Amino acid sequence: MEFCVYIIYSPSIDKYYVGHTENLNKRMEEHRLKKNLGANDWLLKYSETFFTRSEAMIREIEIKKKKRRTYLEWLINTPI
Repeated sequence: MEFCVYIIYSPSIDKYYVGHTENLNKRMEEHRLKKNLGANDWLLKYSETFFTRSEAMIREIEIKKKKRRTYLEWLINTPI
């Protein structure tokens, strides 16, 4: 089983969200159906895959610690 860290963006509220999941397609559908983050127009902008949940969680925390929109946009726009 693979886990991934993802960054999504909502144009209507102009915000990014960082999370992790084991099923990205299902999680994206949940974000779009539920307005639990204040919007339902979330677009996937970035994802990284990991072999374990703990690796994904560590990476998610690492990204969130940056606390800068400019870092998220840099990460999204940097070729892998």
